[in-house]
Amino acid sequence: MTKVTLRKLKNLSYISRMNRVILFFLLLAALPKVNGQSTDAPKSDSLSKFDSFNTKAEAFFKVFPVPIITYSTEAGNTFGLAKFNAFHPVKKDTISKPSKLSEVFTWSTKGRVNVSVSNDLILKGNKYMFLSFFNYRKVPEYILGIGNDVSIDNVEEVVTDRIKFSTIGLFRLKENIYAGYSLDLANYFKVVTDSNSFIIEDNVTGVKGGTDAGVGVTFVLDSRTNRYNASDGAFFLANLITYPKFLGSDYQFTRFELDGRKYYNPWRKHVIALQTTATFIDGNVPFYDLAMLGGEDKMRGYYKGALRDKVLIDAQVEYRMPIWKIFGLTTWVATGRVAENLKDFSLDELWLSYGCGVRIKVDSKSDINLRIDMGFGPGGINGLYLNFAEAF
Repeated sequence: MTKVTLRKLKNLSYISRMNRVILFFLLLAALPKVNGQSTDAPKSDSLSKFDSFNTKAEAFFKVFPVPIITYSTEAGNTFGLAKFNAFHPVKKDTISKPSKLSEVFTWSTKGRVNVSVSNDLILKGNKYMFLSFFNYRKVPEYILGIGNDVSIDNVEEVVTDRIKFSTIGLFRLKENIYAGYSLDLANYFKVVTDSNSFIIEDNVTGVKGGTDAGVGVTFVLDSRTNRYNASDGAFFLANLITYPKFLGSDYQFTRFELDGRKYYNPWRKHVIALQTTATFIDGNVPFYDLAMLGGEDKMRGYYKGALRDKVLIDAQVEYRMPIWKIFGLTTWVATGRVAENLKDFSLDELWLSYGCGVRIKVDSKSDINLRIDMGFGPGGINGLYLNFAEAF
């Protein structure tokens, strides 16, 4: 393992190889029906053909997973499958919001593995919610350092072997208000980096891996009518979780997370979405559990975890608009930073993210989109993200 350059970071860390294949399959199917259209209003028979084709495409993707076949110098040939479904566990329960099941499996000829299963289970007329996530991965992370005062020219590649399971169980107290428990279990059983990495030279906490075992309490307010493509209402989450040694954690620390979102409709089917999140960590936290800036949902364009520390605050505003039939566009701007503690946090040296994206509806009944986002930041930072459901 060697220190990687900024150019290499752009080329391999920000672009999801799985998502490029999803884009290929969906657009390959959709574009032939769009090409050749004049600038005039489409004829009714053309619209009928497109609607018929789209209905068949939706039915196909509800049953069959998307195959993944990609290649890169770093990963080699990558193969896998991806799947997303919204459903009602009890067909007679027409009041509950749709549940979801999402799965991804990828394997590369150079030993990179990622297996993820996430599930939102909504039951009894929205009275109970169980949100679970399982993941095994052996993939590289790209770290600029710990703290906000870092340089994008000093990127290090760290490979971790991790298995993780987390779940949140919620019980409705009154309309749109929930409380419950959270559980987080993980084992980082292998950490590989360059011998002159700051992680080794500074003997950073977590350099040898370790076990997480955390329990906590969660409070949620959720008045959104659609969890996966919200256009109205609000969402607020407060999650306090502690990782004590008597439960089996190798490192003892506490994490407190806040997530607030609000949605407005200035015009019909146009949405302005706002989100602010904050993370505060206290204790002897390993580097792989620090609050991380970036990713496919927040501060898009930055590799998740490129910046990390004990305190993180970020915010974003996004504008979503329909274009034609199943297609839409979105644009956003975001900002945030990390710090060692709250007293050191300031509005100086904020990192900036901005970008735009395309939306393709893949489930009309549950109003779920495939999103294709391109995020940017100063200094040539950029990232391409494809996923199901909105970023927030």
